[in-house]
Amino acid sequence: MRIGVVSDTHGHVGSATAAVRVLKEHDVSVVLHCGDLGSPAVVPLFAPWPTHFVFGNVDHDEGTLAQAIEECGQTCHVRFGSLELDSRKIAWLHSDDHDLFEETIGSGEWDLVCYGHTHVAEQHRVGPTLVLNPGALFRATPRTIAVVDLATMQASHLTVNS
Repeated sequence: MRIGVVSDTHGHVGSATAAVRVLKEHDVSVVLHCGDLGSPAVVPLFAPWPTHFVFGNVDHDEGTLAQAIEECGQTCHVRFGSLELDSRKIAWLHSDDHDLFEETIGSGEWDLVCYGHTHVAEQHRVGPTLVLNPGALFRATPRTIAVVDLATMQASHLTVNS
């Protein structure tokens, strides 16, 4: 199974729409959004997949965003998401809560921890955990997302041209 990971859309529908096109090309089954949606208008763009959202530091109107997520039949995890897919334990958060972020990656509990906030695409390992920032779809050059193959635990950063 392949999952898509996006972050920091900041309400930019054009970049999010371009990211959706890239995700479709890479045949993902599920999408994780690591926060800073920025606008409810971003949520329905991810309708082709089960999409799981967390909030970031610019998501000031969490009630409106949560309602948009619910109305689209998607899942809102508020500030910290976790699930198990293909026997892989996955957590995602925005990482603006630095203590929670460090606790999560240092716990050894997760196979994959995804995060946003920095607008910088990167991946590294902390013990058995793959730590992944997909990059951002706003205020980033280039704009990037990530796809993770859960069978191999290999992640690829993909450039999004809007």
